[in-house]
Amino acid sequence: MKKTAADLEQIRKETLKNVELRTGKDGYKIIVGMATCGIAAGARDVFKEAIEKVIEKDLDSVTVGQMGCIGLCSMEPIVEVISPSGEKTRYIKVNKEKIDNIITSHIIDGNVVSEYTSES
Repeated sequence: MKKTAADLEQIRKETLKNVELRTGKDGYKIIVGMATCGIAAGARDVFKEAIEKVIEKDLDSVTVGQMGCIGLCSMEPIVEVISPSGEKTRYIKVNKEKIDNIITSHIIDGNVVSEYTSES
């Protein structure tokens, strides 16, 4: 299928927006554990869902990134949310539904979802 200039421009804009989600900003940071254990437990789906929800909810100041293994394989997928002030909250056994709730409750409303957290 042949792409028009308008199609290519739209693809470029979408790609740039996805790249911008991974660059440092002053707002919240969502960091998904993407080591082998995390990926095996479903971290790729969580990572993709986080990006989709940040775009969908137009959260321009939120960065979505990834980290390696932190040694808690049985707790994967692990997601850390870092507030603009640097406070870290670690969420464990995160799935697509949980990441949606974390974004809404924690990032948008400012309420940690304590039933998904672990002591760090």
